[in-house]
Amino acid sequence: QLQLVESGGGLVQPGGSLRLSCAASGFTLNTYAIGWFRQAPGKDREGVSCISRSGASTNYADSVKGRFTISRDNAKNTVYLRMNSLKPEDTAVYYCAAKKSAPNLKCPSSWYMGRQADFGSWGQGTQVTVSS
Repeated sequence: QLQLVESGGGLVQPGGSLRLSCAASGFTLNTYAIGWFRQAPGKDREGVSCISRSGASTNYADSVKGRFTISRDNAKNTVYLRMNSLKPEDTAVYYCAAKKSAPNLKCPSSWYMGRQADFGSWGQGTQVTVSS
């Protein structure tokens, strides 16, 4: 059974940093592209970042470019989201999701939509709260 588990969320002051982890069990992460998504109360889920299976290609939402960095360690079966210069508007539940991918493919152009057709496996989420 494919399972993704997010961790690393918490309460941080504006301007602070967090590193989220997305760990996989029951499957090998290195055959999947991984996306990070977030959903704030009363808002639609939005795509934050995506990393290709190889790690050579990454995508970011405009709202997080220059502040967030996605990376992966296939040996540890884990994908990370480093979040710097956090703002109150970054407050949300953050989810990771996996998309089976062929070698050398980039994330799909529609990655930010987080469609079930693209990302078939989702974690339960981790809360990030940015507040003073």
